[in-house]
Amino acid sequence: MAQGFVEDYLLYLLARASHQVSRRFHQRVKAAGLKVPEWRVLASLMDGDGHTVGDLAGITLYQQPTLTKVLDGMATRGWIERRTDAADGRRVRIHITAQGRKLTRGLVREARAHEAEVLQGYDARAARALKTTLKTLIERSSD
Repeated sequence: MAQGFVEDYLLYLLARASHQVSRRFHQRVKAAGLKVPEWRVLASLMDGDGHTVGDLAGITLYQQPTLTKVLDGMATRGWIERRTDAADGRRVRIHITAQGRKLTRGLVREARAHEAEVLQGYDARAARALKTTLKTLIERSSD
């Protein structure tokens, strides 16, 4: 039987791959007491502190109003804090706290292990090529 449109449609394949590959790791995130948006924020801040809400919205793939609500809850739990930008007092930057780092450190290790499981069976060159292709696709599709 011939493949239908959807089964060979790039956007469907990307979405399905993301959903299937992420599902198991997202279970680990939830078991650690975090929601997926909270994990994405904390993981992003582990790489570089002091993002604006707009920056984080782009990185975490959430709309800014939705992310603001997530950040409110995270601040209440003591995982992040908001600080006024020294150069522009109208701008607020998001920083991870020591508590947030402690919570995230183990999950980052688990994320790396999960990625290794997902890429098992691919040699290093193929894994790099896959990531490069996806990064190029993202870059070419940016607004």
